[in-house]
Amino acid sequence: MTETLTAPAPAGGRRKAIVREVAHPTPNGVMLRLDVPDRVNHVPGQHYVIRLTAEDGYVAQRSYSVASAPSDPLIELYIEQLEDGEVSGFLAEVVQPGDELEVQGPIGGWFIWRGNTPALGIAGGSGVVPLVAMLRHAIHVGRSDLLRLAVSGRTKAELPYADELSAAGALVVLTREDIPDGRKRGRLAAAELEPLIQPESTCYVCGSNSFAEAASGLLVAQGVPTGMIRIERFGPSG
Repeated sequence: MTETLTAPAPAGGRRKAIVREVAHPTPNGVMLRLDVPDRVNHVPGQHYVIRLTAEDGYVAQRSYSVASAPSDPLIELYIEQLEDGEVSGFLAEVVQPGDELEVQGPIGGWFIWRGNTPALGIAGGSGVVPLVAMLRHAIHVGRSDLLRLAVSGRTKAELPYADELSAAGALVVLTREDIPDGRKRGRLAAAELEPLIQPESTCYVCGSNSFAEAASGLLVAQGVPTGMIRIERFGPSG
């Protein structure tokens, strides 16, 4: 069934997910692929909550954006490990395939893209994760023409999904080293974003507070109405 533009975003309850895959694609990140029984299919841009409960009853939980497309049989999450992060540290250092995790999702109805309208995604660092879900969904439904991406990272090694994004034609900017294609290091510039903005595009900005402010400012300077800009900020909450 084709979802309409105004259909409510799906929402799922708590589940016991089985960890099927664990990988460490970046120096400070872990990728988990989870089998979520009877899951509600997500829309790209939504997230899941992982809830950890200690033997003494102490509970800690954090939200993580989904990187997988809705068509993927597993839910893929990328977790940036933060210094002294009680949840991210456990997920990065302790969790193994076969482990069980308590999850809740999908969650969120604002920062979502269904794959049937023009969109521009701009992200910094681990903020690329929901854009990866959008990219994978666009490829699956054959509408890559609708989605344009611009991402920024410190170095290529630290940028999650850097190779996948580059291969799909995303504009990739690095702030601490030159780009492998010969471009010099630097920050996203208005001149680079201008040709990526399509008429009637919804612009999705995801990153730290400072990145979100800078990127949304560039869009407004290019004449994008503020009502067409959706921002998802993140900060340290390990």
